[in-house]
Amino acid sequence: MAEQLLIFLISLVANLFSALSGGGAGLIQLPALIFLGLPFGLALATHKVATIALGVGATARHLKENRIERDFALIMILAGVPGVVLGASFILQVPDQIARTALGLLTMGLGVYSFFSPELGQTCLIKNRHTKGYVIGALVLFIIGILNGSLTSGTGLFVTLWLIRWFGFDYKLAVAYTLVFVGLFWNASGALTLGLLGDIHWLWIPALLLGSFIGGYLGAHLSIVKGNKVIKRSYEIVTLLIGLKLVLG
Repeated sequence: MAEQLLIFLISLVANLFSALSGGGAGLIQLPALIFLGLPFGLALATHKVATIALGVGATARHLKENRIERDFALIMILAGVPGVVLGASFILQVPDQIARTALGLLTMGLGVYSFFSPELGQTCLIKNRHTKGYVIGALVLFIIGILNGSLTSGTGLFVTLWLIRWFGFDYKLAVAYTLVFVGLFWNASGALTLGLLGDIHWLWIPALLLGSFIGGYLGAHLSIVKGNKVIKRSYEIVTLLIGLKLVLG
């Protein structure tokens, strides 16, 4: 019972911060599962299953705002899901320390870039909504999807910043899309792929799912209520912490 409560609290905290900043549940949850005794592959697959509830909880809150465009949502699903499946298919076979270090440095770079761009994501100015813009945007989402399937920590943060820089979203709208489509569709496809190729520690799944759902809903609520400045600072803090974690191991 004490173990289940601990797992629930870890999941709640991890997914609350993830839903507020637009990614990063793996910063706390994945290392915690490994620390509690699961090998990397088993912990990764279990974490992926649990983060589906983050997407469900965040979706339940963000759909009330009715800011999701169906056409753009379809692009995120069709571009990202194949990349996630591709990445998840290879991660269980490939040593990833060099890739994790590079990803960590890049993730910290996102936070630094955001910090020194004070107006970034504060207003919504939609751009690149033409064929070339959609193709480039979808290609980058596919590449991020590969990272999401293979190196799970923080890749939702890449999606958030890409939606801001390329398509002109503000932080609030970008986080909404990231949580709904990365948190739900991308993570579900990654969990299914890893589940078919490896194993899942089902004993911990109920506590992880409950914490993930509640944390996702509460984090999404805070991101809507607090606005772009708070989300921007949360994003910068989480990117720096995740980057350090990936680099230092």
